Amino acid sequence: MLVIRTEQKEDYEQVYQVITEAFKSVKHSNGNEQDLVVKLRKSHSFIPELSLVAIVENKIVGHILFTKATVNTTEVLALAPLSVLPAFQKQGIGQSLIQEGHKIAQSLGYKYSIVLGCFSYYSKAGYVPASRYGIHPPFEVEDENFMAIRFDNNLKQLNGVIKYDDAFGIA
Repeated sequence: MLVIRTEQKEDYEQVYQVITEAFKSVKHSNGNEQDLVVKLRKSHSFIPELSLVAIVENKIVGHILFTKATVNTTEVLALAPLSVLPAFQKQGIGQSLIQEGHKIAQSLGYKYSIVLGCFSYYSKAGYVPASRYGIHPPFEVEDENFMAIRFDNNLKQLNGVIKYDDAFGIA
């Protein structure tokens, strides 16, 4: 049975290993995702309620992190990274982590989540090219790979460039 809960400090070491394993053979990875999570946990952008783990048979098999970012003066969320151990991929665990994260994000009052990733994967969770909401990346990337989800369809366009936490290393 899959259990999703908020990450605890005692999970940090196991989560570090999950992220390392999950990104080991990923084509578009810099291999530092696990270290990014360590930095983000120490940043002002960290939201403890939005660092979630997926557990199967008392073992952490997945992790997702949403942190604060801004577009102009609007606070949004940046989903990064999403990790599932290779042996547990393609079982819906990642999508379950995203859905639970979205529920918590909405309960905390967030209106947008942004992700850089594979369109065919994240579109299943409702993400569309962020340009539809006037949200633009601070770097060159294919439009379909820089995505957003808007939790309230009555919101106006943001029309700006996202500013990530400094931990991401994006100037």
